[in-house]
Amino acid sequence: MTEKRDYRNTVFLPKTDFPMKAGLPQKEPGILKGWQDQDLYRRLRDARAGREKFILHDGPPYANGNMHIGHALNHILKDMVVRSQSLLGKDAPYVPGWDCHGLPIEWKVEEEYRKKKKNKDEVPPKEFRAECRAYAQTWVNAQREQLKRLGINADWDNPYLTMDFTAEATIVAELLKFARSGQLYRGAKPVMWSPVEKTALAEAEVEYEDITSTQIDVAFEIVEAVDTDLIGAYVVIWTTTPWTLPVNQAIGYGAHIDYHLIEADGNKYLIAEPLVEAFIKRLGHETHDLHFFVKGASLAGTKVRHPMAHAFPESEFYTRPRPLLSGEFVTVESGTGFVHLAPDHGEDDFALCKANKINPVFAVDGDGRYRADWPWLGGEGSVINPKFNAPDGPICTALREANEGGHGGLLAASADYKHSYPHSWRSKAKVIYRCTPQWFVPMDKDLAPLHEAEDMFDLATILSPDTLRNRAKAAIDATRFVPDKGRNRIGSMVDGRPDWVLSRQRAWGVPITLFVDRKTGEYLNDPAVNARIIDAIRAEGVDAWEDARAQEYLGADYNLEDYERVTDILDVWFDSGSTHAFVLESGKWPDLLRPEGYTGPKADLYLEGSDQHRGWFQSSLLESCATRGHAPYKAILTHGFTMDQKGMKMSKSLGNTVDPLKVMETYGADIIRLWALSVDYTEDHRIGDEILKGIADQYRKLRNTFRYLLGALDGFSDAERVDVAAMPELERYVLALLARLDGTLRQAIADYDFNSYVRALTDFCNEDLSAFFFDIRKDCLYCDAVDDPKRMAYRTTLDILFHALIRYAAPVLVFTAEEVWASRYPEADSVHLLEWPELPQSSVDEDKWSAIRATRMAANEAIEPLRREKVIKSSLEAEYTYAGDPGDTDLAEIFIVAAVHTGPETKVEKTGHHKCGRCWRHLPEVAEDGDLCSRCDQVVSGMDGAE
Repeated sequence: MTEKRDYRNTVFLPKTDFPMKAGLPQKEPGILKGWQDQDLYRRLRDARAGREKFILHDGPPYANGNMHIGHALNHILKDMVVRSQSLLGKDAPYVPGWDCHGLPIEWKVEEEYRKKKKNKDEVPPKEFRAECRAYAQTWVNAQREQLKRLGINADWDNPYLTMDFTAEATIVAELLKFARSGQLYRGAKPVMWSPVEKTALAEAEVEYEDITSTQIDVAFEIVEAVDTDLIGAYVVIWTTTPWTLPVNQAIGYGAHIDYHLIEADGNKYLIAEPLVEAFIKRLGHETHDLHFFVKGASLAGTKVRHPMAHAFPESEFYTRPRPLLSGEFVTVESGTGFVHLAPDHGEDDFALCKANKINPVFAVDGDGRYRADWPWLGGEGSVINPKFNAPDGPICTALREANEGGHGGLLAASADYKHSYPHSWRSKAKVIYRCTPQWFVPMDKDLAPLHEAEDMFDLATILSPDTLRNRAKAAIDATRFVPDKGRNRIGSMVDGRPDWVLSRQRAWGVPITLFVDRKTGEYLNDPAVNARIIDAIRAEGVDAWEDARAQEYLGADYNLEDYERVTDILDVWFDSGSTHAFVLESGKWPDLLRPEGYTGPKADLYLEGSDQHRGWFQSSLLESCATRGHAPYKAILTHGFTMDQKGMKMSKSLGNTVDPLKVMETYGADIIRLWALSVDYTEDHRIGDEILKGIADQYRKLRNTFRYLLGALDGFSDAERVDVAAMPELERYVLALLARLDGTLRQAIADYDFNSYVRALTDFCNEDLSAFFFDIRKDCLYCDAVDDPKRMAYRTTLDILFHALIRYAAPVLVFTAEEVWASRYPEADSVHLLEWPELPQSSVDEDKWSAIRATRMAANEAIEPLRREKVIKSSLEAEYTYAGDPGDTDLAEIFIVAAVHTGPETKVEKTGHHKCGRCWRHLPEVAEDGDLCSRCDQVVSGMDGAE
């Protein structure tokens, strides 16, 4: 028997040095260094110069810690936006920024002081601010390197920092625009206040946690009433904040509520009819007597005595009778139907009391203690301490003693009322409403029309009235939201928000650079003074706002003795809300400037987490609407929060956090990027070890697609290129699928739908290419002659696919795309300088091929049992019969079987044909196993002849 020849060295197998194993943690830093060495960001700017602008304005994270997974997701999304827009040929710069002022940084510096037993108040303000500045810069530098490692292509050498002197001067200039247009006022209103941090807080700086409070019922004796039968009875209030009783000034009632005068334990109490039973139960009684009904409206003119009046007979505050006031906010949902009113510590309380000429008394100091001269509990607190408010605490004890003495007071108290309560999101301590003098921007003041050059229109002609609230609502209507539910979220917040509290009582921030006339209380509004202040801060930063230079700023026209220099600083949200002014308009970053004459929103997109509807999105909206008449952005994109693998909120205490720095050490940055762009970021989403393993597997499939393309295209040149019209139908079909993918990806970019982008790209590579096209054509690639038109058409198609897919993948897998590109074109420029591919036109009957693919899948399913039972070793040994019309298509080649027949029923049989020794196909022309089919014989003969 003659030994058969080994034909393995005659088969044209793919050749590539591109490794299957990625080794991303080791390779990526080198690729990143290459980008930095060639200044890729600037080269891309130069390449896109003069093109249509796409401006994403980066929202500033706080510079106070390492990058976390939320930072990673946020910046990867931003990077995907600008990279994809650049790929489409637009000039899409990316200037990163940091928020450097405010309590987050100041609090960290104070923590260091506390560790060293150092008192912040004993440190000179300039020295303290210098430490805050240094602390912020340290974390700017750290986060910058960490974000670079993610492959974010940005102007890292020229970021914006809110603590830059130019930025601080611009923030001051924006504040003074508010002052110049009359959009500032100083007023005493209850604001969210942190006794721990000793400052007012913005709504965005507050989070809500469930707590258990002490609920109390307190009796106030009626001393004056139109209906004299009520005198001597008690109005009962119910509250969960006992600490506010020392500053009670009135009682609220509902005009439309029905009240019952009941008797229990020998005393008469006035209670809202629906709440009587619950009240009696709290008192521990089972029965009560009903005297008569009272309509709320008839309580006008009624007055009560504070339970502590007897204890402080010399105090005009406590001996003064408290009026009953009709309030629309009084309900019968809980309590007694009466609300004790402390205008110092509640928004509704303040408004109702103010309408009745009852003013705050400012009894609680900034640290949460009653001021030293307050008659009851002077110098004591803290008011947020549960022990201070407990049933056996000083307030409840005094009120209980008053009740026992027949003066009214505590009827019932229990520390069992569970509810949601505001906390500072930094210190995690409870906050209070506290009335203090603050600086505000009014939401509902009718404003003078804007006349600045950049205004798009005269708002007064379309808004009536032209208030900041109405401007903001009009701007929201004109803004695109992704997802659209963000419109209602920010809209409802703007609808219901109170006046904007601008002032904070801290040290590290941009000062409120105003002088207030000591006689009139009005702030000075002089352009020359303002200009001197702005110039000084531009030269020296916020330290320039000091007493020693006050007269210099006032100049010769004003005497410092007549003016108070304001020492409050600005709400840090005003800082970040003003970033559009110095980042997009100053000219410090020329790449971000719109063409001359452009009016309207300067940014195409703001992109942050959904919590920024009440934070940066809103402060930017209000700042720009007040000073420019429109929003600073055309569109807002929001993402949800990253949860752990089980869908739980990440927490250091739970030990379920995922550190992106460690993930990069294990998997590489491209894996984090692929995860971030695969999840539905518009909702809360998950990450964990198992999820990352799945993403790594998804990555391997994409990498193997490129590895196959590189190997299959080894040695390809233009001399081999075939015109699309001359290609076989299968190639033309795949190019039609590529064109469809192209349209899908373009639409996904337009929709910022990156989950669909990655899914479409991955499905195309896995299903249309690897499992279908590559699988079918491997016989052609391996065994056809190198100059065979079909093989040349296949390789031409692979080249078209390569150039398209490498571009599509580049914004997602930034490091891998560069590695793939350099593997094929080692001397070429970066893949990230390329633009969107231009695809050839391809016409084919796609419905026909969809039907063929469905039949192919059915054939594979029918063949699998024979392979599993080892009747056959591969599909090449099978003959498939089905009740269909193959037309003129070689289905045996498409199905990768020995033969395809038509018949009345579907069946699979093992072929009787012999196996070609080179291509392994079973064909009638092969005399015996190991011989060559006619095609292989011709190719081998040609190779032998060439040798």
